[in-house]
Amino acid sequence: MPYGFVMISGYLITILITVIVYAMLAHSLNIITGHAGQISLGHAAFFGIGAYTSALLYTGAGFPFWVSVPLAAVVAGIVGALLGIPCLRVRDDFLAITTMGIGFVVEAVFLYIPFFGGAMGIGGINLPGWFGREMSKPEYFLLILIVFILLILLDRRLGRSWIGLAWSSIREDEQAAEAMGVDVVRFKVMAFVLGSSIAGLAGGFYAHFLTFIMPQNFGFGQSIVILCMVVFGGIGTRWGPILGAIILGVLPEISRPIMEYRTLIYGLLLLAMMRFQPGGLLGEESILPKILRWIQYRPSEQG
Repeated sequence: MPYGFVMISGYLITILITVIVYAMLAHSLNIITGHAGQISLGHAAFFGIGAYTSALLYTGAGFPFWVSVPLAAVVAGIVGALLGIPCLRVRDDFLAITTMGIGFVVEAVFLYIPFFGGAMGIGGINLPGWFGREMSKPEYFLLILIVFILLILLDRRLGRSWIGLAWSSIREDEQAAEAMGVDVVRFKVMAFVLGSSIAGLAGGFYAHFLTFIMPQNFGFGQSIVILCMVVFGGIGTRWGPILGAIILGVLPEISRPIMEYRTLIYGLLLLAMMRFQPGGLLGEESILPKILRWIQYRPSEQG
């Protein structure tokens, strides 16, 4: 009985860590796509850059987890800035194609350059150590959860600042924002840097959780999964991507017989949401917020 309880607890903790990592990824993409209005179909590339940076620093250079993971976020942010600047020259469909191409290029670099382990990937990545021992998975989950809460608080603060207002104006009408004196290029790059950094941070956490990474973990299919979470929950909202990450993160665990068709299902789900529910589950014009408002105000009306 105790052994079975430990197994169930370990399984649940694994799911919870995976969901938190996905929530972090969805949140990072929402900054670029939801807040700043920039399309990105290659976001998993920065997820992979963070994971490989942390893995190489840990296994190759001997950096501890507490140094390698923050540096992974920094490297992903720098790469996001370097790749984001040329992406600013294109818009709409061309931007989507450009970001998709970036994702394929990064995956190919991981796959065909021996320095990154090639198709064999990188192993020997352990959970962080503290107090003279290796951190347990429940402790690791609490660590990621605390970091994620801090990121949400940062997002809330940015949303109420002049940075959030600038992003909103760019999302609604880029030309009008520029005419009103908003430095469009500066704020776009800022969104790419912040979103890429958080994705790289998630990649560092993910690498130390899996203890082994491969290029296939960060391919185009992963980018579609992240995008589906953002769109499904409510693009541009604070809690929508998190809800999408929870639902679509748990869904594979309860539908393992159709795991081979996950990318197809997510793609169809993305098309359906864009066609019939473009605001997502928590968007302003969506059904769920209306139901919640109706439940909230119904008792007062009866009283």
